[in-house]
Amino acid sequence: MSIFSSMKFFQIGKRLFLFLALNILVMATITILLNVLGVKPYLTAYGLDYEQLMYFCLVWGMGGAFISLGLSRIMAKWMMGVQVIDPNTHDSQLQQLVQTVHQLAKAAGLPKMPEVGIYDSPEVNAFATGPTKSRSLVAVSTGLLHRMRQAEVEGVLGHEVAHIANGDMVTMTLLQGVVNAFVMFLSRVVAFAIMQATRSKDDDRSPAMGGMAYYMVQFVLEIFFMILGSIVVATFSRFREYRADKGGARLAGRQNMIQALEALKRTFEIQDPEAKPAVATLKISSHPHGIFRLFSTHPPLDDRIERLRSMA
Repeated sequence: MSIFSSMKFFQIGKRLFLFLALNILVMATITILLNVLGVKPYLTAYGLDYEQLMYFCLVWGMGGAFISLGLSRIMAKWMMGVQVIDPNTHDSQLQQLVQTVHQLAKAAGLPKMPEVGIYDSPEVNAFATGPTKSRSLVAVSTGLLHRMRQAEVEGVLGHEVAHIANGDMVTMTLLQGVVNAFVMFLSRVVAFAIMQATRSKDDDRSPAMGGMAYYMVQFVLEIFFMILGSIVVATFSRFREYRADKGGARLAGRQNMIQALEALKRTFEIQDPEAKPAVATLKISSHPHGIFRLFSTHPPLDDRIERLRSMA
């Protein structure tokens, strides 16, 4: 096995381990939280206990979302291979990158300067993440630094700092948590209703649909409701992108923001085959097609540019 193949295998194994570790942590934490809050089983011999089901879904839906938010900065570094830049670096390009982010952060009134990082990818993109305005990260790809002029980089960074200043990470987490809770609640209620409907009308003592079938129906319903929920989340996410563009124009200058989006259009075909879907929503642009635009977290670049040009 070549050194390259060994490194590739190691990276895949590392990401799989992190994914499993995160999910085990979330499950363990929420299980403990359910016990501490005294949430009882919602499926009883007498039917559904809707109050306990509501508590169960809220804890799982919101808890999972906020644990992921709390670990978002760490996970982004691990998953994307982000290297945090030392503000005292002797590399002039990286030093300028850090200084630009800090200047924009001060203009946005952030209480603490974000960490600034770089990750290896041919894709021309950047993202911001972090649980609070005081614990945030702005990361850019090597492809962006190599292909964009300074004015365009400032536009991109202004957009990402605006996301932090707007509190978009927390807002999107709240929305995702609420959607998760509704999906869990509705899928269980509808599955139980279907289970009850399978009882024989002539014999009330006949058993309802078997337990395994109930969980299979619940699983299918969760997928269906999650698809609908994803459309709602994506719609709101597109709105926050427009707002971050406006914030980026205010911080870095409207022309710089327009030039940044036009540069992204020119590099539309440059995509990273190893890009992680888990962080796609964090980036400044995406490439939706056809019906997938309903699930896209970003509006079309032409629409974003036109909105900025029409700003007073």
